Amino acid sequence: MKIKRFEPSCNLVTLKDGRGSIYQWVPDKPIMEWTHQTIIKGKLRGNHYHPEFDEYILLVSGQGAIIEKGEKEDHFLRMSKGMCVYIPRNTSHVFLATTDCESVSFLTKPWNDCENPIIHENLGHGKGDFGDPDSAHHEEQHLEAFSEDK
Repeated sequence: MKIKRFEPSCNLVTLKDGRGSIYQWVPDKPIMEWTHQTIIKGKLRGNHYHPEFDEYILLVSGQGAIIEKGEKEDHFLRMSKGMCVYIPRNTSHVFLATTDCESVSFLTKPWNDCENPIIHENLGHGKGDFGDPDSAHHEEQHLEAFSEDK
């Protein structure tokens, strides 16, 4: 499995002083952009891969599973609030929300600097969202999102 949990470190003083905690994640590559996302319970985000950047996803609320499309079988990591995963470029993935969720995705290259930031595909774990190329509205939304008129 290419997708990995990305574990934080913690200065234990922040746990002992009674005010809460501070966790920090230090990636190997610079973060060039981040996005905030909401995912409604039962919906999915993904059905794609990114050929030009790595992605980190930090779940800030809710629960779900990140699924990686494998050559012989698919793999998943259960995610809940405070968990972070690392997704290397060219790794097909989809996130399934089991509760309403919010996440922050961190990219190692700005989206708008990419010639081809995303490749959509149906990974077989759900239909109907923007990332599902078989959905009725995919082509219309895809053309609108990537039109040169914007």
